[in-house]
Parts: sequence; structure tokens; C-alpha cells
Amino acid sequence: MAGSNWLERWARSQRTWVALAVLAPVLMLAVSGAMLLEMRREAWEKARQTAENLLQLVERDIARNFEIIDLSLTRLAEGVGMPSVQGADPQLRQLILFDRAATARDIGVMLALDENGDVTLDSAGFPPRKLNNADRSYFKAHKADPGLGLSISEPLVSRLTGSPIVVLSRRINRPDGSFGGIALASLKLSYFQRLFNRIGLGPEGAINLYRTDGVRLMRYPSVEADIGANIAGSGNFERFLSAPRGAFVATSVRDGVERYYAFSRVGDLPLVLNVALGASDIEAEWRGRAIALGLVLISLCALTAGLALLFGRELKRGGEMQAELARLSRTDSLTGLPNRRCFEEEFTRVFGEAQRFGRPLSLLVVDADHFKRINDRYGHGVGDMVLKGLARCLARSVHRPGDLVARVGGEEFVVLLPETDAAGAARIAERIHEEVALLGVESAGIGQGAITVSVGSVSLPAGTALERAEFYRLADAALYEAKAGGRNQT
Repeated sequence: MAGSNWLERWARSQRTWVALAVLAPVLMLAVSGAMLLEMRREAWEKARQTAENLLQLVERDIARNFEIIDLSLTRLAEGVGMPSVQGADPQLRQLILFDRAATARDIGVMLALDENGDVTLDSAGFPPRKLNNADRSYFKAHKADPGLGLSISEPLVSRLTGSPIVVLSRRINRPDGSFGGIALASLKLSYFQRLFNRIGLGPEGAINLYRTDGVRLMRYPSVEADIGANIAGSGNFERFLSAPRGAFVATSVRDGVERYYAFSRVGDLPLVLNVALGASDIEAEWRGRAIALGLVLISLCALTAGLALLFGRELKRGGEMQAELARLSRTDSLTGLPNRRCFEEEFTRVFGEAQRFGRPLSLLVVDADHFKRINDRYGHGVGDMVLKGLARCLARSVHRPGDLVARVGGEEFVVLLPETDAAGAARIAERIHEEVALLGVESAGIGQGAITVSVGSVSLPAGTALERAEFYRLADAALYEAKAGGRNQT
């Protein structure tokens, strides 16, 4: 008793509500701050996954196309030195040395050059076009280094087509191992532009493709001054070379924008690809939510503090009165079950969720058989005892928290079964019959089995569209069918 009085005095104390007026906003701000930090972490995690997925997608596309071109170059370089190929008819030789890759959309030209840099074979046809590329850096590199392998040039302008290109080339060796020229294929830079344009990165996002010596082959968004630029020695590029793949946040040496960089080597090629997302783009959505949430929180905190100071003494008493009134307004006074009002509210909510999310729903309408005879013969007092007993039987027949048993009027009850199909509803109905079969009123001489119920059952399969009123009408019609069929059945 003393403890109860102390608690009541504490609840009514002016200091208590002043303290709550201060603590409640502080706690709200602390919880909201933690939520905002978690939301920011999730935004960065989403950005990381997006960058990794895009990087993998682009890297695979580039690696696959370069591999196809390299296979064609290898075939051309090896075929040039075969006497049987060289002695073949020119048209047949074209078919042997140049496969369909030479006519691909993004291939500019495919050529074989002799040791002097003159074109000897041309994928465009025979005789070959006149051209000498002895001054090109890739030609000189192959001439100087027999073990160079596949070479990828800096961005160039094609002397035959006038298009911006990069050149992939391989050395042609004579039988004695001396330099016999090169096989080359030009890849249009429009290939990279078209590939990168398909990807949305945000206003400050970028994609870059570099050679491992720092020369930029392509950038998206494309700026002409960036193509061919060399960033070797910069801090960001050194980090690109530090591992086969990785990620970091840094400021771009090009424009001073902070970005999240995900990078990877392109297969076994001397190329480095990176996908960069602007930090401000990553946090843009989060920042908007944070501002909106902050404004709402400030308003709520001010309102909470004001209400706590103004109405502290009345909140508890008013809340208890309202809770009791709400409970009474939703409870059947005789059986203690939820009443029709409660059922209608819950039915509206559950039915809406079943329709919206495509979930099954079942409804049982239960009515006591010959209840008027019981009232007429034994009186309303016994009738009330029967109704209370029926309420207990129905309540024992369901066990899930979401199931609802309610009295909706007279001797009529309903059992609302969310996420329950027709088979499940049938089991519940059978359990109800079993429970009622054990019901009796000994004081009135009504033994077990004398009280029965009829049940109307209707089930809404998942994904079925139906009006709520029609659903209830079907259950009611099923009840009348059970009555007409002899009662004590579903």
C-alpha cells in the first residue's frame, strides 16, 4: 500500500513531468541520431554494392571483347607466316586470315603490316589499302621487344577512318625469329562510350579505363581533354595499382570531387578500370531524409515538452479513463469477447491486408441451434449461461494471436482466421463442434450434446479479388445452408 501511494505521488509530482519533458526529447534525439547513422551506413553499403556490380559488369564486357580481338590477331599473325596460306588465292586467303570478328560493329580496321610498316593484308578486301604505320609507337615497341605480346596503344585517330581508336597489336615473327611486322586491329572509342552510357552513376559519378602506365583510354562522362591524359604518379592511381581489385574513398585529382572508387584489373590485360560514385550523390537521398526527419523531430520534441509541462498531471488519469472506455466499447459485456464493433474494425483491417498482399483469409459464422427454445424453456438466465459456455468453446478452438473470436449479436458469433485457407478453416470448425459437444448446463439439466451449433465457413484464396461485404454475405449464406441441411454441421 505504501509503495502504491509513493508511485501515485511520483506520477503526480510536478518535478516528474518536468524531468520527463527534458528527458523525452533527449531520448528521441539520441534514438533518431542512431537511426540516421544507420541510414547513412546503409546508403554507403548500397553504393558499395552498386559500384561492385557495375565494375564487374563492365570489366567482363571489356575483357570478353579484347579476348575475341586478340584471338583474331593471333590467328592473323600465325597465318601470315604459313606458306600454304600465302600461296592461296587472295579471296580464299582473306577468308582464312580474317574471321567475322573483323566485321564487328566496333572494329575499325584489321591489318597486317610488314617489317617496314606497310600494309600487306587488309580485312576490308584485296588489294589492301595503301598505308604505312612505321612511325606509330606500337609498331616501334614490337620491333624493339620480341616478347611484348599483346600491345594496347594510347588513344589515336585512325589514318584510314578518321575515328578515335585504340590499337591492339601482336608481333609477326619470321621463321628465324626476326621481326616480320605486326598484326593489328583498331577498336573504336565509341565502343567504350556506348558501354559506359548505359550505366547511371549520378551527377558526379564517373567511369575510367586506364593502361597500367597511367594513360587514360576513356572516361565517362567523356571530356576530350581527358582522353589520353596520363595520371601516373598520382596518389589515386598508385592505389589502383596496389591490388588486383579494391575500393577506397578519395578526392579526384581531376576535379577535386570526393568519390567512392571501386577498381579492378581487366582480366590479364594491362588495363585498370574504376567506377567512381560521388560522395554527395551517395548521401543525397539520406541527407534529404535526415533534414526532413530532423525538422519533424524538433517539432515533436517541442510539442512533447510543451504537452508534458502543461498536461502532466492529467495525462495519466485521462489515459486510464480512455483505455477503459475503449476496452468497454469493444467488449461484449456478457461473454467478455470482442463485440461487433471490434470485429468490424479488425475485419476491415485484416481483409484489406489479405487483398493487398495476396494472403488467404477465412471467416466462420457460428450460430447456436434452437437457442430460442432454450430461452423459452429454461429462461434467459440459462440462455446467458449457454452463451458464455459457447464463448469459452470458441475461444479454446483457436490458438494463434491473430485469430479473433467475437460475439456479433444474440446467439451469433464469428471467428476471423487471417492467413488460413479452406482446409485450415475446416479444422477449426471441426474443433468448435468437438468443444460444443462437451458443453452442458448441469444446473438446468442440459447435458452434453444437447447444445449444438451451425457454422458457415468461407475462405478467400490468396490473390482473389472480392468485396468485403460480399465475403461476409457468403459466410452468412453458408450458415443458412448449414441450418437448412439439418443444423449441427458446417
